[in-house]
Amino acid sequence: MEHGKMDVLDNLLAADAVFYSPAVFAPQEGRAKVAGYLRAAELMFCDADFRYVAQRFDDRCAVLEFTANLEGVHIEGVDIIHWNDEDKITSFKVLVRPLKAIQVVVPKMGELLARDERQ
Repeated sequence: MEHGKMDVLDNLLAADAVFYSPAVFAPQEGRAKVAGYLRAAELMFCDADFRYVAQRFDDRCAVLEFTANLEGVHIEGVDIIHWNDEDKITSFKVLVRPLKAIQVVVPKMGELLARDERQ
């Protein structure tokens, strides 16, 4: 999604969408919860030289490889996105490496998610 275009996010997510975080064991279920995670990620990476470097697509799935630099740590990751017949996102899975990247991303995401819940 293009930076700053998060206002269209709710229209892209299925009501029963699921988010799989690299930092949280349990899947996060429901449009509002998934949107919250994606908004937090957008805020976290907006000034982190985030860019997609490879993309693979089929009929109902996309695999997007990305890189970013956050707090001096180089991050590599993959977004795996599935959608339904109505072109609504049903599943969004994020994988991140190396371990140092997870150690930087987890507390930052926690802070942003807590801020989002208070609003």
